Amino acid sequence: MKKSLGKSGLSKVPEMTLLFWVMKIAATTLGETGGDTVSMSMNLGYLVGTAIFAVVFLIAVAIKIKAVRFHPVIYWFAIIATTTVGTTLADFADRSLGIGYAGGSTILFCLLMGSLFAWYKTLGTVAVETVKDPKSEMFYWVTIMFSQTLGTALGDWTADTAGLGYLGGGTVFFLLLALLAGLYYGTKISRTFLFWSAFILTRPLGAVLGDFLDKPIAHGGLALSRYGASAALLGFILVCVLFFPHRAASRKH
Repeated sequence: MKKSLGKSGLSKVPEMTLLFWVMKIAATTLGETGGDTVSMSMNLGYLVGTAIFAVVFLIAVAIKIKAVRFHPVIYWFAIIATTTVGTTLADFADRSLGIGYAGGSTILFCLLMGSLFAWYKTLGTVAVETVKDPKSEMFYWVTIMFSQTLGTALGDWTADTAGLGYLGGGTVFFLLLALLAGLYYGTKISRTFLFWSAFILTRPLGAVLGDFLDKPIAHGGLALSRYGASAALLGFILVCVLFFPHRAASRKH
C-alpha cells in the first residue's frame, strides 16, 4: 500500500485550495477561543491548559502519522490540536514567564526557522506535497506547532503592544495574505515559500479574530461567550470536513 501511495504522488496532507485556507483561518480562530476557554473561562491557567492541549496534540499527531493515507477528519483534528496548544503555550511564555510578546515572537520565529532548516537539511525539501512518511510528518507537525505558537504571540503583539487593536491587526494580516495571493497568481516565486508564509500568517489573523470575538467591549472586542464562539467555529469546521470534498496534495511539477 505504501508503495502505491508513492507511485500516485499523493501526500498525507490536503490539497491547497480556497476551502483549505478558509478552514485554516477558522481553526486558528477556534484555537484562540478554545485555548482561552480552558485557561481563562475554566480558570485552569496557561500552564495546565498547555499540558492538557499538549497531550491532545501528541495523541492527534500519533494518530495522524499512523494513518496510511490522508483522512480529513484526522488531519483537521491535528490542526485544531496544534492551534489550541499554540495559544496556551504562547500565552504562558508571554504572560506567565514575563518574556513579553516581542521576546516570545522572536524566540518562536527562531524555533520555526530552525525546524524548517533541519527539515530541509534532512530531507532536501520542505514542500508539503512530499509529506508521505513518518519522518517528514514529524517535521511537518513540529513546524506547524511552532508556527501556530508564533502566530499567537505575533497576533497579540500586533493588537496590544503595537496598539493596532483587534480589527486593525486583523486588517494588517488580511492584507498581507492578499499580497501573498497576488504573488502566487502573478509571479513565479517559490510555491513552497508562499505556502509557509501564508500558513504562518493565518495564525495571527485567527488570533486577533478570536480575541475580537470574546474580549470585553471595553477592550475592543464583542464580548461573545467563549463557549458559544468555540462551538460555532467547531461546527463550521465539521460541516466543511463532512460535506465538502477533500483531496490529498500531489506534486504537479
